Amino acid sequence: MYFPSKPLLIVTALLAQSATFIAAPSFANQAKSLTEMIEPKVIALRRQLHQHPELSNREFETSKLVASELKKLGLEVQTGIAHTGVVAILKGGKPGPFIGLRADMDALPVTEQLDLPFASKAIAKYRGKDVGVMHACGHDTHVAMLLGVASNLSKIKEQLAGDVMFIFQPAEEGAPAGEEGGAELMLKQGLFSKRKPDRVFGMHVTSSMHSGTIALRSGPAMASEDSFTIKVEGKQTHGSRPWQGVDPIVASAQVINAVQTIISRQVDVTKAPAVVSFGAINGGIRSNIIPDEVELIGTIRTFDQDMRADIKKRLAEIASNAAQIVGASATTEIDHGYPVTVNNHELVTEMRPVIRSVVGDTNLIEPSLITGAEDFSYYALETPGLFFFLGVTPLEQDLSTVASNHSPKFYVDESALKVGVEAMTKVAMVNLGMKD
Repeated sequence: MYFPSKPLLIVTALLAQSATFIAAPSFANQAKSLTEMIEPKVIALRRQLHQHPELSNREFETSKLVASELKKLGLEVQTGIAHTGVVAILKGGKPGPFIGLRADMDALPVTEQLDLPFASKAIAKYRGKDVGVMHACGHDTHVAMLLGVASNLSKIKEQLAGDVMFIFQPAEEGAPAGEEGGAELMLKQGLFSKRKPDRVFGMHVTSSMHSGTIALRSGPAMASEDSFTIKVEGKQTHGSRPWQGVDPIVASAQVINAVQTIISRQVDVTKAPAVVSFGAINGGIRSNIIPDEVELIGTIRTFDQDMRADIKKRLAEIASNAAQIVGASATTEIDHGYPVTVNNHELVTEMRPVIRSVVGDTNLIEPSLITGAEDFSYYALETPGLFFFLGVTPLEQDLSTVASNHSPKFYVDESALKVGVEAMTKVAMVNLGMKD
């Protein structure tokens, strides 16, 4: 048997160490390779979820599927939060920060019009009527992608410096009438009470961008949402003798016009944009009967919490005063909805290059303000948050003609899912101490 000399042994050992170092996958390649391995399962899970959608606070089978998949990964799983919410904890191999990753699970009362082999045929009760149910906003993809991220991180948990909370949330689209739900209820029931994440992350698919594109904006990103009902009361009389009553229809016109001055004349729109819109006017049944009452329904959207409070106060005062001018009265009820979704500036600055490394310079864009609302905002009020958008429209499709989110023809290019999984996996890895 040949025994090499000591110098040769040293050189051989050094070469072996060098080879090992070169062969070790970089953190970036690790995220990509893990995602490529899990992609088929992510797509299969998405199709299963898409075919079996469930409405807000009714995500019973969805919740069971999510909990089962998380338990297979060996995670600590808690169910039944905010009715059907599921939370799982992954503990890294080293001490470090605690981060939260969130996906929403509920579908919409929309009848699918896509000819897919896994199209939804589900029917459910909504406001007392039988309706079709569809994942017309992509929450099925959110669940599938976050399960993919959980799988990726579970495979490398010993390398992670810190822990992860996976949040699978019900009722983002809003709880049924008379019920609580969503992010607000999860927090109310103690989601962050034992241990609050140092940072929380979420993403949402959108048909307004092509696959492979991610949109990320610092500061206010999505509007607050508050709906309101104004009841204008007058005095019923015959249409031929209006002087014998008080016309709530004319009073309502005064209210509508006066309310428009809140945005056009009373709030500082250089600070942030805002919208007050009326969506319905209900009152009267005949051409010759002036009714007792008219109901006005509308929405308020803002990008500043102080402005939001100010507009709501002004709305009630102006409605009352405008109605009184013609002898009527007006009472305003506001259904307080979601807060402004604000992306933490420091967090965006840190994570922008991480996301750019997945999609490239040209495919990471800064979107305009979005007047839609998201209850991820509740988490971001508790701890620094970051919420980004993932394009899911095929590259060959014209964005000007594509069906929007919430449409019965909303379509997801499934090749985009790996982009979302890789981006969120990489974001988590960087926050838990992994870097090249």
